[in-house]
Amino acid sequence: MLSRAAGEWGIHSFYICRKGIKRMENSGPENAHVLDNPIWNALQTGNRGMAQGSTQAAYFNAAIAPFAGMPQLSEEGWLQLQAADRPEGDVFILFSTAAIAVPQPWKVLAQLPLYQMVYAHRQAPQVKQGAAMVSLTAQDVPAMLELTRLTNPGPFRNHTIDFGHYYGVKHEGQLVAITGRRLRPLPYHEVSAVCTHPDFLGRGYAAQLIARQVQLILEEGGIPFLHVKDDNTAAVKLYEKLGFETRTAIVCTVLALKA
Repeated sequence: MLSRAAGEWGIHSFYICRKGIKRMENSGPENAHVLDNPIWNALQTGNRGMAQGSTQAAYFNAAIAPFAGMPQLSEEGWLQLQAADRPEGDVFILFSTAAIAVPQPWKVLAQLPLYQMVYAHRQAPQVKQGAAMVSLTAQDVPAMLELTRLTNPGPFRNHTIDFGHYYGVKHEGQLVAITGRRLRPLPYHEVSAVCTHPDFLGRGYAAQLIARQVQLILEEGGIPFLHVKDDNTAAVKLYEKLGFETRTAIVCTVLALKA
């Protein structure tokens, strides 16, 4: 498990895992797939309007998400990331196809093995429509924060909703399931924040919400993809049932500046 401090940034559902992860000292763009470096490529294309940083390191506003990327790991990139205007003690999260070497004064809080899954079909999955889905707005953020803290789908902050396309299911006014989008390394659109309140599991809400996201992404001419912890067997099985296929393994590195 992560330290208590790490959990304060919405990453407390992850675990520290280094065994079996190969280390990458540097990475280059040669022959790389756009999804091999999804955060950087999203900040250069579909999420460009949210990008902060420079040509060597880019990131989202801290209130939106802790994700950051570089075109390739470099001394200049690390220095520019270090100079980012962030709240004291905040973390950055980087995605890569292998474990990265982190220079001083950075410290690794966790390196987390994920699967990156892609939906390669032209039609959205057909699922039972058992509940009314509602579009979520800023008024729903407190309930979204409460649900994501309870279920731990990954980082979710006060302005994560700015990514847009969030839908949910409510039961007697209570928000019990949500799904949204996050990274957009075009033409790919990431389905994210998939979570259901524990008291409402087994009702097909996640499948219904994911199918809705897939349908909307396909209508926009995009390709759906997502990330999932490699030990989350139930989620992987659901995504496979809906038509997603594992493309590659991804390492999620959670890091912070040393105090």
